[in-house]
Amino acid sequence: MTGTLDAFPAWVLIFDYIMGMIMWTLIGRFGMNLFLPLDSPFFFMKAFVKMTDPILKVFKPVTPSFLIPPMVPLFVAWFFFMIRFYLMPWLLGYSVMGMLSFPLESEIAAGIYQIFG
Repeated sequence: MTGTLDAFPAWVLIFDYIMGMIMWTLIGRFGMNLFLPLDSPFFFMKAFVKMTDPILKVFKPVTPSFLIPPMVPLFVAWFFFMIRFYLMPWLLGYSVMGMLSFPLESEIAAGIYQIFG
């Protein structure tokens, strides 16, 4: 697991971890909203809504009005994916970072490989 940690400066890892957590939280909200309403008393749904509402408000000006409300978190998560997949490598000077290039997901995958492989 130290390969990814050694490959990038600390600020890149911190930035990617934050962006990754935001992206996955938005995806989680989308997934939970498929089964639960936004005002559900379920703790995790309340947490997802509370954590992601400020982010959705920031992206409201660029969110198309034709999107149905449950799809908006997935649309905003796409922005975070694009930043992590295209903008970060470009800013760091990499032409291609390769499969599992996201540090957050690479660390999780490496941990899973160590447990089961």
